[in-house]
Amino acid sequence: MSSSINEQGNNFLRKIAFSATFGALLFGYDTGVINGALPFMSKPDQLNLTPAKEGGVASSLLFGAAIGAFFGGRIADSKGRRKMLLILSVIFFFSTIGCALSPNFEILLVFRFILGIAVGGASVTVPAYLSECAPVEGRGRLVTQNELMIVSGQLMAFVINAVLAVSFGELAHIWRYMLSVATIPAVCLFVTMYRMPESPRWLVRQGRISEALSVLKKIRTEEQAVAELEEIQTNIARESSVKQVKITELGTPWVRRIVFIAIGVAMCNQFGGVNSVMYYGTQILQNAGFSTNAAIVGNIANGVISVIATYMAIYLMKKHGRRKLLMLGFITTMICHVIIGTSSLLFSHEAFFPYFILLMTVTFMFCNQGLIGPVTWLILSEILPMRLRGTGMGVAVLCMWLTNFAIGLTFPILLSIVGLSGTFYTFACIGVVALIFVKLFVPETKGRSLEKIEEDFRAYGANDEEKAKQYIEKL
Repeated sequence: MSSSINEQGNNFLRKIAFSATFGALLFGYDTGVINGALPFMSKPDQLNLTPAKEGGVASSLLFGAAIGAFFGGRIADSKGRRKMLLILSVIFFFSTIGCALSPNFEILLVFRFILGIAVGGASVTVPAYLSECAPVEGRGRLVTQNELMIVSGQLMAFVINAVLAVSFGELAHIWRYMLSVATIPAVCLFVTMYRMPESPRWLVRQGRISEALSVLKKIRTEEQAVAELEEIQTNIARESSVKQVKITELGTPWVRRIVFIAIGVAMCNQFGGVNSVMYYGTQILQNAGFSTNAAIVGNIANGVISVIATYMAIYLMKKHGRRKLLMLGFITTMICHVIIGTSSLLFSHEAFFPYFILLMTVTFMFCNQGLIGPVTWLILSEILPMRLRGTGMGVAVLCMWLTNFAIGLTFPILLSIVGLSGTFYTFACIGVVALIFVKLFVPETKGRSLEKIEEDFRAYGANDEEKAKQYIEKL
């Protein structure tokens, strides 16, 4: 991390990251496992799912996640990050068992929804806990582990699905074992977090200063722990003096513009179709001509490339502008959509076609996970000033999960109605809209202070038309 942290502090930070990111691993596993489980649970002698019901099974978790993300942060603020993660681990465990033992579609839907609440809660609580425990100079690296564990969890789901499908594919109820594996990291989350301390920042907010100092001394030298405690107290006092934006203030041009951009960026991130591959990659490959087992094995490539691309994104964001990377991401993913759609029309009967579709889905995942995904979260954190951060991030994440829900619900229906080509042409058209949105509305934030970004947004809504014009020209 840094020379300012002794080796003992480094080890303790690693334990914190290891423990908390089991929540991110569960996030990834539970969203990715349905990819390989759906073909088996859809069989007539199992749950006999129609395309609409398949969409319901996949998207019910996402609707629950939207609710969990929206309320999870508020509960964590009240109860504490550590306690929230312990509660989530229990929900993860019992809802996973409920999913694995579900006798019919309706009960599975209920437990997937409950599981989604835990996923959504983890999506906001884990990064908050990590960022509040990490020292300033190590915060980016520590929090990035959350994203890496999410994609690692998805890769783990793809690998386990493949192993179980190839080894025990003759068992019609093998999908129940695929789902139940998630109980293991849920137990690990509870056991490891039980031994971890509460976030020092949350402790200071509760007035538990001595406990906060004790935690800080475990990750800093004593002198630096005292200095950091004073800094936390100063920041909290500053934040408490800032009035949060009220709903009525959305009539103010600069406030309305920021919220509009935040929601737009969040929704464009999902409308690109990344999670259609994450949730239905096996069905896409089956539709291209692979057998069920071959499609499940081939889908591992999407998980591997997502992990590699996330590492690449960390490097690219240090070198290049956020807006440029986001636009490049939408251009490249849109090209992938067009190629998949066109090849489906022209070469669907060729022997090489399934392998070509696998290559293109892997390329698409590389472009999306390396350019669009991580940049989205960075832009959201940079354009939202302190007064808007709580409200704006909450609304943006809610819209992101609801868009994810809509994609998850409609994808199998769209695939059954218009086929592979029509589905990916649809995503290509949406990509054009997303690209235009970024070009017209999203400002570049790299190399500019948060204060300067806010000043420019204020200038856009100011009476001084010359300032507003100057800001527009920067776009």
